[in-house]
Amino acid sequence: MERENWDVDPFAAEVRDGEIYGRGALDMKGANSATISALLRHLAEGATFYRDIIVLTDCDEEAGSFGSSWLAKNHWDKLDAGAVLTEGGWFLAQDDKTTPMLITATRQDKVYFNLDLTADGTATHSSKPMPDSAVVALSRGVAELGAWQAPVHLTKVTREYFSALADASGDRRFKQAIRLMLKPHSQNALERATVVMVKRSSYPNLHSALLRTTHAFVIEDAGYKENVIPSSAHVRVNCRAIPGGQKPRDFLAQVRQMMKKRGITVELAVSEEMNEAETLDQLDKTRATPAADVDTDLFEALSASASTTYPDAAFAPALFEAGTSLAPWREKGIPGYGVYPYVIDNEQLVALHGNNERIYVEALQQGSEYMYGVFKQFLT
Repeated sequence: MERENWDVDPFAAEVRDGEIYGRGALDMKGANSATISALLRHLAEGATFYRDIIVLTDCDEEAGSFGSSWLAKNHWDKLDAGAVLTEGGWFLAQDDKTTPMLITATRQDKVYFNLDLTADGTATHSSKPMPDSAVVALSRGVAELGAWQAPVHLTKVTREYFSALADASGDRRFKQAIRLMLKPHSQNALERATVVMVKRSSYPNLHSALLRTTHAFVIEDAGYKENVIPSSAHVRVNCRAIPGGQKPRDFLAQVRQMMKKRGITVELAVSEEMNEAETLDQLDKTRATPAADVDTDLFEALSASASTTYPDAAFAPALFEAGTSLAPWREKGIPGYGVYPYVIDNEQLVALHGNNERIYVEALQQGSEYMYGVFKQFLT
């Protein structure tokens, strides 16, 4: 976290102009507070439920040593459930940034993997620059890859999402752009229609990410002393693939082909226990995991509460552009869904995991009402 780049203390929960600022305000403290306050409200009213409701808050997010995977391995008896709800679906606003437009519950996450790009060059004294600078070569490769996007892939889940988005939007030209994208006559037509749709969208980065494998440059390192030209430069690229879309192995092959002419090596990041081939096989398996069934009482509760809490908005299942802690349950075939139960605008979405993370206070209150409505479906 870059505390110095915040306008407020990131841990003070300061309210400015109707927005509550803080690290985790959107992800995940806001969702936790809306969920727990709604459940406590039911309990204060003397409610009883026809099934157990387990509230679990873990640490280390998805990738840490003591998150849901550790808990599942060591305390499965406490986690065993018929369905699971976590972070995920976005509640999007119309162009005015506050009027609810589309309420989504995610039933599938994108597939997470990392690539490491490395350029090599001559190490020497910095007074005599060499033409094969590793830093320069890597920078040029990053620039090329940064200007490139993977091909668009539509799936059943994303088709349903964008169809609902077209119906819900009040922007006529945006509606038309989505509908053209959903009925392409070729891959080239699909790519062109997607460009138009993304330009029209109030949430362009989100809607682009739902349609292709994404790649983001997250860690870069080279050199160790200011008077030494380093022999290598490295950047880690975080990637997210669409389940049922482009295979990670095909994306890897594309990137390798692009970087080959620049002399940049591209390696798939693997664990100590697995090699590249085994990791690619595992990614293929994850990519083929079906979306969670929508014919469950939990998904019906999410839909029912949306219709009462946000009566003028549409509701749809969706793909989550990131990852969640649902893996232990999905491995056992237990359906899992995701919601951030408050309406957000694009600026707030961009601030997620960044600086000045925030959500509307009124939206958080309405989000608690939404979760109250979800739990209401399980009353005895």
